[in-house]
Amino acid sequence: MKTSDFYYDLPKELIAQHPVEPRDSSRLLAYDRETDKITHTHFHNIGDFLKDNDLLVINNTRVIPARLFGRKEEGETVFEILLLKRLDYTKWETIMRPGRRAKVGTRIIISDELSAVVAGIGENGIRFVNFEFEGVFEDILSRVGNVPLPPYITEKLEDKERYQTVYSKVEGSAAAPTAGLHFTNELIESLKARGIEFANVLLHIGLGTFRPVKCDDILKHEMHTEEYEIDSENAEKINRAIDEGRRIVAVGTTSVRTLESVADESGYVKATRGETSIFIYPGYKFKAVDALITNFHLPESTLIMLVSALVGQEKTLEIYKTAVEEKYRFFSFGDSCFFY
Repeated sequence: MKTSDFYYDLPKELIAQHPVEPRDSSRLLAYDRETDKITHTHFHNIGDFLKDNDLLVINNTRVIPARLFGRKEEGETVFEILLLKRLDYTKWETIMRPGRRAKVGTRIIISDELSAVVAGIGENGIRFVNFEFEGVFEDILSRVGNVPLPPYITEKLEDKERYQTVYSKVEGSAAAPTAGLHFTNELIESLKARGIEFANVLLHIGLGTFRPVKCDDILKHEMHTEEYEIDSENAEKINRAIDEGRRIVAVGTTSVRTLESVADESGYVKATRGETSIFIYPGYKFKAVDALITNFHLPESTLIMLVSALVGQEKTLEIYKTAVEEKYRFFSFGDSCFFY
C-alpha cells in the first residue's frame, strides 16, 4: 500500500485559518456506512445521528503553551523550542529550530524566569533540553509560552481557549484533539439528557501527529509515541456499554488510538496507562470502536489512513472529493465528519 493512495487535491482556501462561532455551528458531513448515504448538515445536529444509548468516548487532554522562543546566550541566533514530552522535573524532549545550531551545551535565554541548555541529541532531530528556572515550571510556561498551532494555520488565534475543547482537563498535549472542538457545554448536556453517555480517556498528543509520511510504502513509516491513560471508572463505562450491546463512538482519532491500543479482542478495556505508537491503516480490524466523529485530515497523513481503515480507502477519498466540491473547511479549525 502506497502513501500516494491517500492523496487528494485540496485548494488552499479550504484550509480553515480560524474557528467558527459558536463551536457547534461548524458543518457536519455524516456518512452512514450501512446505507452508503451522505448527509450535509451542521454539528449542532449531531444528535440526529446518535442513538439514545450511545457511549461517546472523549479525550480530555489539555494543550500546554508548548512553543517557546529564546536567544542564544552568546550570539544573535533566535531559537524556536517545541515541547514534546516531559522526561523529569527539568528535562524535556523537544524539537528545536534551527536544529543545526542547537548543539549540545548551547544555552538559550527564553525570559528573565526561564533558560534552557541542550543536553543531548536524539533521532529525527529530537533535542533533549534541561530547563533552568525557579518556582513552578507550569506557571512560568503559562506566562512565556505560546499555543503551538499547526503549521498550516498562519493567522493569529485571538482566543487561546478556542484551541481547547470545553472538556479539556489534564495538561500535557502539544496539539488539540480537534474533533472535540465542535462540542459546546450546552450540546453535551442536551445529549446527556437523552441518555447518551460520555467516557473520558486521556492521550497527550505530540507534534508528531503533524509529521508527514515520507516513505512510499506506508508500512515503513515510523509512528510517533504518545502517552495514554484510562482510569477504572471510565473503563467500567466502556465495558458496560459493550456488555449492553451499545455503540462505542470515538470522538477523534486520539480516542480511537487509545481504545484500540488497550482493547482485547472483544473490545473490553482495563484501567491502565502507558505509551502507544499504534498505526491504523486499511486492513485493520477494529476491536472497540463502532463509529467515529473526526475532522477532515491532511492528504497522505496517518490520520486519513486511520479513517480509511474504518470507511474504506476508495470511499474515504470519494467522500473527501465531495467535501471539497461542497467547500467544507478542512483540518484543525475546519468542519466535522461522522462515520457510523
